[in-house]
Amino acid sequence: MSERREETLNPLAEAEKETGHADQELFGIGDLAEEFEISTRSIRFYESKGLISPQRVNGVRIYNRKDRARLALILRGKAIGSSLSEIKHFLDLYGQHGEGHRQQLEYLGSRTGEVLKELSARKEALEVTISEIQSIHDECMAKLAEE
Repeated sequence: MSERREETLNPLAEAEKETGHADQELFGIGDLAEEFEISTRSIRFYESKGLISPQRVNGVRIYNRKDRARLALILRGKAIGSSLSEIKHFLDLYGQHGEGHRQQLEYLGSRTGEVLKELSARKEALEVTISEIQSIHDECMAKLAEE
C-alpha cells in the first residue's frame, strides 16, 4: 500500500509512467524556477499567455525538455526587449516538428538587426550627452580652480 501511495505522490514519476517516456527528462515548476532564477508565478504567467504548455498529472504541472527550451527562449527574448506577442510569434514559427526553423532564423535576424540599430542610436545620443556634460564639468572645475 505504501509503495502505491509513494508513486502517486511523485507527479514526475507518474508522468513518466503515463507517457511511457521514462527516459525523457521531466521537470517540476519549482525546478525550472530555481534553474532560471525566476518565480513560479512568472512561469504560470507564460503558460497563461500560451507560451508554454506543460502536461498535468493529478493537477500538477509537469514540464518536458521542449517546455524548458521554450522557457529559455522566452527569457532570452525578454532580455533583448521583445514583447510577449513577438516572443509567441517567434516560438510559433517553429511548428510542431521544427519545419519553421528557417523562418525562425529569418525573423530573429530581422528582429535583432532592429534592436542593434535602436541601441546604436541610443549609444550615439548618450555619447553626445556625455561629451556635453563633460565639457560643462570641465568648465566648472576650471572656474573653481581660478577662485
